[in-house]
Amino acid sequence: MIPMSGSTATAGASFDRAAIISWLRDQGVYVALVLLVLFNLVFTTNFATSGTILGLLSQATPVLLVSLGLALVIGTGGIDLSVGSVMAIASAVVPLYLGYSWPVAVLMALLFCVLAGLLNGFLVAYVGMQPIVATLALFVGGRGFAQVLVDGQLQTISDGAFLSLWRAAPLGIPLPVIIAAILAVLVGIVVKRTTFGRYVLAVGGNRTASYLSGQPVRGVLLAVYAISGLFAGIAGTLATARLAAGDPSQIGLLIELDAIAAVVIGGTPLTGGRVSIAGTVAGALLMLVISATFVMNNLPPTYAQILKAAIIVLAVYIQQGRRKV
Repeated sequence: MIPMSGSTATAGASFDRAAIISWLRDQGVYVALVLLVLFNLVFTTNFATSGTILGLLSQATPVLLVSLGLALVIGTGGIDLSVGSVMAIASAVVPLYLGYSWPVAVLMALLFCVLAGLLNGFLVAYVGMQPIVATLALFVGGRGFAQVLVDGQLQTISDGAFLSLWRAAPLGIPLPVIIAAILAVLVGIVVKRTTFGRYVLAVGGNRTASYLSGQPVRGVLLAVYAISGLFAGIAGTLATARLAAGDPSQIGLLIELDAIAAVVIGGTPLTGGRVSIAGTVAGALLMLVISATFVMNNLPPTYAQILKAAIIVLAVYIQQGRRKV
């Protein structure tokens, strides 16, 4: 038997490590989600019921919607810390326009949220601000603006048609779940099948090269932040219908943390250039199931936060490790 040379052995080990890291990046979130669901099926009482499953899917909707918009932003190498505050803006605007009918109220809320996203995009694309700074400004000021709109008061909503946005269940499936599923499929198609999706990945991969090749870099950046604002607005509108009140002090509070975690864990690197919509969906579900597991098994929820933090660190390490191998 011919002994393996040192260089060959090193190359083989490097290849194995690269293969493992690549597999973890692409499949790790699905494996973790499946294992956690199996754990709950065995150890959590009443987990395997349609009511529990549909309830969990409904609860995951706001985080998932925000994550879909964030995935596009992060795909360009950016970040959007303002999504929770944008949700609060939607929650404040809806009660102001319900007197004109619920469709008008929803459209006005989404318009405000798109404008907020466009503001972020303008600061990033045209002013040249770092995304974390540009969106941090709206993170701080957006929720304050929302509370000014409602004079700092919780606005109770009794419009049954509007509340049905959360309560309706066509064919037994909660309407928010249907909305989130449709939007996830549409975003997936945009990323994989459209020129805009290719532009998003190109800008995230090498912005300078995209500029030099004549791609509409500023337009792409403006669009992804507007889409992020739109999706946060939809999430905020649904959360308002769930609460039956406009409460900008609480709706969307710190949701950006779970959303960013879902995107990164799902395989979209913070450096941009790659977007995994299926992974983002799985990541959002994983974040929710982790929290639900601790609650349903009467475990301290603080440990769920620690576990989430550990998963985030591991996901980022895998992304960085993949670039080094």
